Amino acid sequence: MATSYNRILLASEGTEFDVGAERVAIDLAEQWQLRPLAVIPVVSNPEFEVVAPQLAERAEAAAASHLEHLRAVASQRGVELGGTVRLGETPYLEIVAEARERAADLIVLRRRGKRGFLANLLIGAMTHTVIGHAPCDVLIVPRAARMWSRGIVLATDGSTHSARAAEAAAGVALRSSLPATVVCVLAHPQDDRGRATANVETATALLRAAGVQVEGRTAEGKPHEAILDVAREVHADLIVVGRRGLGGVERLLLGSTSERVSGFADCAVLIARA
Repeated sequence: MATSYNRILLASEGTEFDVGAERVAIDLAEQWQLRPLAVIPVVSNPEFEVVAPQLAERAEAAAASHLEHLRAVASQRGVELGGTVRLGETPYLEIVAEARERAADLIVLRRRGKRGFLANLLIGAMTHTVIGHAPCDVLIVPRAARMWSRGIVLATDGSTHSARAAEAAAGVALRSSLPATVVCVLAHPQDDRGRATANVETATALLRAAGVQVEGRTAEGKPHEAILDVAREVHADLIVVGRRGLGGVERLLLGSTSERVSGFADCAVLIARA
């Protein structure tokens, strides 16, 4: 069964790092004829509001102003954007709470920003934590990325999360009228090539049954590098991965391959959760 997104939540702090996510969220809403939502988290707490009330008010006003700007940009594209500013001590908690309250099925947000750069060199700390706690799939968008228009790469390893990724890829491919390429990577020479081929066949069968033009292949090497190589080879501009793969530790917020793909990709990366 293909996954169809109907309630998109754009999470932005209005920084230079957020422009890609903002652009793609509005493009996506226009293309799919959706009414997206936006949330802008503002770091605040009672002590800060008492000690520096003017600074707190200024931060909230700036966030509200940026939300109005996003609404105006969306309106020019024929998109009605709803949204809110949320105050809290921890931005990721506000984003996740908004997603739950609004029953969002997809969160769109930046890859990284200044706040989390030193804590996590691949994706920002806030983004990493949102992915781990989000009640839905998450679309990670680098600053320079654009709305996909050429093709999709789906990475699979036979795990539950990659099965969900296949459903997500099928839904996006159908709604965007794009072809897909399925890849399963053999990370070590002793890996079971037969199993890898079976993983690819299972995923391609699902996409083909949904009506997607799809091809499958296996690759060898470091998983994230092989996935990115395939994406470049087929000129794909969206990569779909599961949040964790086989052997992933449940306490980890995000699997290492998914994190590396998200961190090094030039295009948007859709992370599906089981």
